[in-house]
Amino acid sequence: MKILVMGLPGSGKTYLAERLAKKIDCGWFNADTLRGMVKDWDFSEEGRVRQSQRMSTFADFEESHDRNIICDFICPTEETRREFDADVVVWVNTIKKGRFQNTNNVFVPPKKYDFEVTQKLSDDEISQLAKDIIDKGTV
Repeated sequence: MKILVMGLPGSGKTYLAERLAKKIDCGWFNADTLRGMVKDWDFSEEGRVRQSQRMSTFADFEESHDRNIICDFICPTEETRREFDADVVVWVNTIKKGRFQNTNNVFVPPKKYDFEVTQKLSDDEISQLAKDIIDKGTV
């Protein structure tokens, strides 16, 4: 199962994804870590699509080896979300503007998602979200 944890910079995506990965017992890829590995800090429209494709490639590899994976990244547009093609989408909707104006300018709130997080979650709430994700999919 390919799980996307998405939202604006500073919304708590990485915090949540790291904890969910432990509770679901699955792999986890963080966008900044992957960008750093490939030294690609291009945030143009093309760069964002390329990053989504890159995240999808890593996640698809894990899925092809029967491993579940969580990826956390901004995924700011319908196109980047379509490129990633998640089985489960968790939208971390805790802030109205992120710290990067260029991202705020292109970010389109998702029309389709499985779970919306509107505040920082307690450990018990993260456990419940993990259970809900497991119940929704095939983890």
